[in-house]
Amino acid sequence: MLLELFRWWFPGFGLFEFITMRAILGAMTALALALALGPFVIDRLRALKSGGQPIRTDGPQSHFSKAGTPTMGGALILLAVALSTLLWSDLSNRYVWITLGVLLAFALIGWLDDWIKIVRRGPKRLKSRHKYALQSAFGAVAAVVLFATADHPSNTTLYLPLLKNFALPLGAMFMVVAYFWIVGFSNAVNLTDGLDGLAIMPVVLTAGVLAVFAYASGNAVFAEYLQIPRVPGAGELAILCAAIGGAGLGFLWFNTYPAMVFMGDVGALALGAALGCIAVIVRQEVVLVIVGGIFVIETLSVMAQVASFKLTGRRIFRMAPIHHHFELKGWPEPRVIVRFWIISVMLALVALATLKVR
Repeated sequence: MLLELFRWWFPGFGLFEFITMRAILGAMTALALALALGPFVIDRLRALKSGGQPIRTDGPQSHFSKAGTPTMGGALILLAVALSTLLWSDLSNRYVWITLGVLLAFALIGWLDDWIKIVRRGPKRLKSRHKYALQSAFGAVAAVVLFATADHPSNTTLYLPLLKNFALPLGAMFMVVAYFWIVGFSNAVNLTDGLDGLAIMPVVLTAGVLAVFAYASGNAVFAEYLQIPRVPGAGELAILCAAIGGAGLGFLWFNTYPAMVFMGDVGALALGAALGCIAVIVRQEVVLVIVGGIFVIETLSVMAQVASFKLTGRRIFRMAPIHHHFELKGWPEPRVIVRFWIISVMLALVALATLKVR
């Protein structure tokens, strides 16, 4: 929005034509909005008198004191991200609108689940199969739209880090990959959101790494030099990624241990889906698996736990997702959180290193 206004009012002033400048401003705007609106949003969530986030009775006893903490705080992140993106991005870019559409569509699913579960507390809650059906529907629509609007063979080709000569045209299979990445990472972030601040910092780091890849993919010179897929127009997604990073840090101000507010499904489902969508657009699905390794590990721990119990009647972990396993082993919650953050930082560095190791 502001880009169009500056083009109209100051046609010779090109500072805001630079994506890097608008990405910085986008991050700062989202951070400021999250910090400014945070107290108001938290007060409104408390006013719902919902009783707060339900606490699992079979979980760590240290969590029982969290009963009553307001949830659905992910709405704060989404509001800051959406406003900042609309202010600073090029609104003629289709990738911006597709990703915002994915973000808000999955937020709607999360909001519906949170509202029924937390606020109404009725007997008819949103069942897992109904939630997954909605995710599948929105994920499939996004995959079809990305496939239908692809204007270059590279947009639907699979690339692998470290292998500069590997390029596998996916054709219609691209829609399957896009679907699984969007829906899969939506659920992966949701599974990770179980401790104060545990999920949001890996989200911020992942968004930061994807911002670098988006900017480089959208720049012909950088894409050729780094030997990564050239995706014209993808650079604008760096602004959206920066907004996620800024809003995430602003939310962490209130979500850090001991949390004043929880993210809820409204934030976790939406952010995971958006990250998956961005990775698909910039053709860096494998990089997302690397930088989002914490999300992958958390998801695999749940899958392994369920499979082991069904096949053998035994559990691999004391509790899944795996962050609860370490809590039940005696690790204090802050120790689990910070150590997972450290792992996320290392994974982010590894993901960035793939830019040159080709």
